[in-house]
Amino acid sequence: MKEDFLHYVWQYKKFDFSNLTTVSGESLTIVKSGQYLQKAGPDFFNAQITIDSQKWAGNIEIHIKSSDWYVHHHEKDENYDSIILHVVWENDAPIFRKDNSEIPVLELKHYVSAATLSNYQALVSPKSWIYCEKDIAHVDGFTFQNWQERLYFERLERKSIPIQQLLETTENNWEAVLFCMLAKNFGLNTNGETFLKMAKSIPFSIIRKESFEVQNLEALLFGQADLFPLDVEDTYPNDLKSRFDYISHKYQLEKIFVEPAQFFKHRPDNFPTIRLAQLAMLYHHQRNLFSLIITTNKLDEFYKLFGISISDYWQTHYQFDKESPKKKKQFSKSFVDLLIINTIIPIQFSYAKSQGKEASETILALLKEIAPEKNVIIQKFKNFGINSKSAFETQSLLQLKNEYCNFAKCLQCAIGIQLLKQ
Repeated sequence: MKEDFLHYVWQYKKFDFSNLTTVSGESLTIVKSGQYLQKAGPDFFNAQITIDSQKWAGNIEIHIKSSDWYVHHHEKDENYDSIILHVVWENDAPIFRKDNSEIPVLELKHYVSAATLSNYQALVSPKSWIYCEKDIAHVDGFTFQNWQERLYFERLERKSIPIQQLLETTENNWEAVLFCMLAKNFGLNTNGETFLKMAKSIPFSIIRKESFEVQNLEALLFGQADLFPLDVEDTYPNDLKSRFDYISHKYQLEKIFVEPAQFFKHRPDNFPTIRLAQLAMLYHHQRNLFSLIITTNKLDEFYKLFGISISDYWQTHYQFDKESPKKKKQFSKSFVDLLIINTIIPIQFSYAKSQGKEASETILALLKEIAPEKNVIIQKFKNFGINSKSAFETQSLLQLKNEYCNFAKCLQCAIGIQLLKQ
């Protein structure tokens, strides 16, 4: 038994409330069950009840056992002075207000049906992966689709947090924020934090000024990421290092410490050297990148926007001083999809909010154009009958698994609530 089950029972009135009495034998009528805010303080606000013809208005607190009141130290918290009813599963101790008056108690276990309790126990009994794995495929489509949309925008709000933090440190410079977020996602999971730290260390005004020569941008990125090799005969890295020394002195760039960029376990096209060279070429070609990204809303247009090659040196190299067969190393569609999902859409969403505009429909339309992601979580859902047709659906499933299933929040989930109703 968990407290969130009692919250569910009370919120949706999943109990027999036709003939209620308190544990003291007083008649109890629920006029208004209260508002469930899920914040610090009492569980339900602005409730209204009648006890033996006396009307009460205030808040309601819910616990498994009445003694939990003291376990949680509510007797010391003035936020609980306005409690008019203590709803519990089991009454094991009387609870008193500061003025020594006893708080009325409703013991719910006498009013919840065996069927409701059985459904809850079936839902939260141990499974191989998620609690509802045997039943999730049978949830009606309307409920599932509406919940997916809510899940996705929860995920999008979370992705907007680092954008807001960067805006504060860059004095609301959206171009700089975009550069930092792109750099992070160019680094993928392995090198993302290294690339982000590198990008944050370079004022965007310098990127803009040096974007006319791609070698200068490469020099800046490789230098701040500490990727120049030592003692090589190859003239190209030596030339970039000379450029970096000049540019860093010119702008008085502060040398930073970054974690070494990782090559291990990456396919060559994802080597940090290649990704930084691509980032440099992107800003060399697209000098108004932020404006283009904010106004673009079609998937094909993004593929064209990122349809650039790489500088000549990197067409025949994956690492400094190690020549390889020539390859243009253009952005793959799958990589552009990742950039749209993890960088571009969160930027568009955050920017629209800052301008007081609504961009939800445009964002959803774009996301539904993108192919579904492929990973272990999405495959697991597929095994249980949930097939995804777009990145919108896979993103919502990732939010569901990581923020709800992993924490057993079944009764805060539309799917769990629907299954209990069934």
